[in-house]
Amino acid sequence: MSTIEVKVPNIGDFKEVEVIEVMVKVGDTIKVDQSLITVESDKASMEIPSSHAGVVKELKIKVGDKVAEGSLLLMLEEGVAGATDPAAPAAAVAVAAAPAAVAPAPVADASATAPAADAYAGKVDVDCDLMVLGGGPGGYSAAFRAADLGLNTVLVERYATLGGVCLNVGCIPSKALLHVAAVIDEAAAMSSHGVTFAAPAIDIDQVRAYKDKVISKMTGGLAGMAKGRKVPVVQGIGQFVGAHHIEVTALDGSKQVIKFKQAIIAAGSSVVKLPFVPVDPRIVDSTGALTLPFIPKRMLVIGGGIIGLEMATVYSTLGARIDVVEMLDGLMQGADRDMVKVWQKFNEKRFDKIMTKTRTVAVEALPEGIKVSFEAVEAGAVAPEPQIYDLVLVAVGRSPNGKKLDAHKAGVALTDRGFIEADGQMRTNVPHIFAIGDLVGQPMLAHKAVHEGHVAAEAAAGHKAWFDAKVIPSVAYTDPEVAWVGITEDEAKAKGIKLEKGLFPWAASARAVANGRDEGFTKLLFDAQTHRIVGGGIVGTHAGDMIGEIALAIEMGSDGTDIGKTIHPHPTLGESIGLAAEVYEGVCTDMPPPRKR
Repeated sequence: MSTIEVKVPNIGDFKEVEVIEVMVKVGDTIKVDQSLITVESDKASMEIPSSHAGVVKELKIKVGDKVAEGSLLLMLEEGVAGATDPAAPAAAVAVAAAPAAVAPAPVADASATAPAADAYAGKVDVDCDLMVLGGGPGGYSAAFRAADLGLNTVLVERYATLGGVCLNVGCIPSKALLHVAAVIDEAAAMSSHGVTFAAPAIDIDQVRAYKDKVISKMTGGLAGMAKGRKVPVVQGIGQFVGAHHIEVTALDGSKQVIKFKQAIIAAGSSVVKLPFVPVDPRIVDSTGALTLPFIPKRMLVIGGGIIGLEMATVYSTLGARIDVVEMLDGLMQGADRDMVKVWQKFNEKRFDKIMTKTRTVAVEALPEGIKVSFEAVEAGAVAPEPQIYDLVLVAVGRSPNGKKLDAHKAGVALTDRGFIEADGQMRTNVPHIFAIGDLVGQPMLAHKAVHEGHVAAEAAAGHKAWFDAKVIPSVAYTDPEVAWVGITEDEAKAKGIKLEKGLFPWAASARAVANGRDEGFTKLLFDAQTHRIVGGGIVGTHAGDMIGEIALAIEMGSDGTDIGKTIHPHPTLGESIGLAAEVYEGVCTDMPPPRKR
């Protein structure tokens, strides 16, 4: 018998995540792919499986620890019943793997790894070159790109309209409501500028109508583009019945089978549900929150990630008092704490309680409201008293829809969590079937899915496409917005990576001061040896609109001089990026002179 180290596998774009649950203990006998721990990022939780089978001899982590790829989880004694060759499960340990980090699969003559035969032999209603399962940003982008490249493409979508979760019940409607909230807040802030408006009269039905109009305009545009490209849309829930066939069940129960030469799976993810939370109209997930069922007096947001905080912004502006409960030691995990600190100080007025390092343990629906009980995560800490709320939003992350598709009938391999592994061309273990978006792992972001969709479509059409993004930006569309890309200071500190920084405070930005919103800053992070930019963040109004320039600078390998010498228009918020580079280079004339060394 031998003792081996079990480590964290590739967890995609996330460099560091926090352990929120340890699922095994010393003495347990575990199997290959059995879940060991649960970790949480800013938008989702995931389970990390074991790469080996054996008996747990020693745990090396505990709840609250932060882990990354290669972190030691436990010591395992092999040689017991159920143990396997250590090399055997290598392909199964990549949970939420970033496609670019997976070894490339052969593009040509790869049929040897495909199922020997398609088990389906029934009636076929539609025959096509390419079937795309899921009409969200990644799915419709893949379908449209494939059609542009000449493939006879069919798009399968469960919603009555294209756009998936993002457009119908996610990114777009939330931004419509955030716009309403921003106008209300800005009107109120104008009183300090000498312009006073009457208190807003909020017609919640009209607010809903505005939000729905935005959705309708966007979905209508997508329908027109699908028609113009001759991409038929089959509405219903798709499930594989073979390696080249999928059965689609419509809302009325009718079924039709689509035969395809190739397929792209873009079925996305679903909200994580807490098992102890009852069904009650006063308890909603992010989808339910977007319907604006009513404006509560007191509202609890369970989960301090981006989605929960965006909806807290909307409901707060509309009149609710907000509490937030979060298991980890701070809100908006993933962003540097200095940026979150600016956001939190600006938003103190919105919140009655921010309960970090606190777990929700019970939720009870009572006639007078929703009673919620809490528990401190740290031993010895005092938990908050139970509270009664008018509305509770559960926003604790998303999980992939991989297990809902019967993908195994097509031979597609799934991880224990339901993710689908894909290579740099977005191919699965079945060479003619691709997977993109939330299903292939973190970060679960629409803009990542779109680029993956383009790669998959181009690869399906025979092009030499590859997903090789250096960085993927993240944005919290709160007020102020918080946006970041590349390596963060917190991550670099934890890993011992030496960085140099250029930070430009918006208090020195003429445009920010003129806007009455100078609470933020822009910072750029450079490699201490090469002096090339490797990360950056912006906290302030319209931060999300500007973070793309920093992403481009990282992709292009720019240094501080490249960015600082690029002429930015004045006065703008965007020039703060150039000014931050000038601060780094020690040549910024909009700041006090640098100290002489």
